[in-house]
Amino acid sequence: MDEPKQIVVLGGGFAGLWVAVGAARKLAESGIGPDQVQVTLVNRDAFHSIRVRNYEADLTNVRVPLDQVLAPIGVSRVEGDVRHIDVAAHSVEVEDVNGTRQLHYDWLVFALGSELARPPIPGLAEHAFDVDTFTAAEKLNDHIQQLPDRPDAPGRWTFVVIGAGLTGVEAALELPIKLRRLMQQTGKSWPWRIVLVDHSPVIGSQMGESARPVIEAALRQQQIEIRTSALVTEIGADHVQLGSGERIAAATVIWCGGMKANARTRDLGVALDTAGRIPVNEFLQVQGLPGVFAAGDSSVSLIDSVHPSVMSCQHSRPMGRFAGHNVACDLLGLPLFPLHIDWYATVLDLGDCGAVYTQGWDRKVVAQGDVAKQTKMIINQQRIYPPLTGNREEIFAAAAPIVQSAPK
Repeated sequence: MDEPKQIVVLGGGFAGLWVAVGAARKLAESGIGPDQVQVTLVNRDAFHSIRVRNYEADLTNVRVPLDQVLAPIGVSRVEGDVRHIDVAAHSVEVEDVNGTRQLHYDWLVFALGSELARPPIPGLAEHAFDVDTFTAAEKLNDHIQQLPDRPDAPGRWTFVVIGAGLTGVEAALELPIKLRRLMQQTGKSWPWRIVLVDHSPVIGSQMGESARPVIEAALRQQQIEIRTSALVTEIGADHVQLGSGERIAAATVIWCGGMKANARTRDLGVALDTAGRIPVNEFLQVQGLPGVFAAGDSSVSLIDSVHPSVMSCQHSRPMGRFAGHNVACDLLGLPLFPLHIDWYATVLDLGDCGAVYTQGWDRKVVAQGDVAKQTKMIINQQRIYPPLTGNREEIFAAAAPIVQSAPK
């Protein structure tokens, strides 16, 4: 009996999970079982992380066991870090607790996502927290919980958030919630100080001009200080040094300084964009590499023939569904579906001040406050989760190669 063909999916995030499910769905629809074509997902751990929630105070449900979604549909899982991709040999080197191993593939989908950009700022690696991963977010929250036990010192209750993009704004405005919870737990009160720092002259530049007054009002209401056009020159264990000469005593520094594609994109040997992303066509194919697809934050596609995809679950999820469908169709010799997304929206959490919701590439504000917050919670807690019932048909239905409408 011939060995089954292998579709290997790298990454179990918002794109990778749906690639695997989408491929399995199309194969099952075509009467092809794992004995003929095996779909294997490679991920560094056993979880699908709802990464966009890592800034939140409660991290209880921000990870979904991958096997809860993959096992009912016959997708296998390999746990380990991708160390190298050899496109000539059709192999992937994976490192796990037992060492390294080679995985052969016939078709490959690169969906390793993005990672936090870390410039060579002295002290950044040693002293800054972040919310890029579940582990990092948990470490930050544990650190905050331990602050009452630390000796009193300048900056003990000062928090500096560096990077005022979407993640930085959400992280800064969630801090008052975390601190109020802490003080309720301890029955004590401390005066805190939160400083939001960015090299840009404006806060929340990715949200557009119409949303900026809403964001700034929320920051003022929560008494968060702003430092714009600011250069961070050093991060210490108890301070942040700015290029202006200002030195901010702080026991907690949170780095939210932008994203870049996973470094393994370089292994494919194709020209990358400035963020290190792999260009793909409307079918999510990597040009010049037959049988290789890419989706999510590690790739870039003109999703409406004009605008490049952005690093967000909003684009990663449909890219994953279409890439999964198309890789299976490529294997089966069937027509591929082009991805076209004709809407764009952003919903930014503003902590106790609600949220702000914009639509269109001009980012027009269509809702704010509690109304927008309700939409944000539906997105964060329901819309972006896979079915968790273990029902095979429900899981497959969620992976259909369609583009959802904008959230209401």
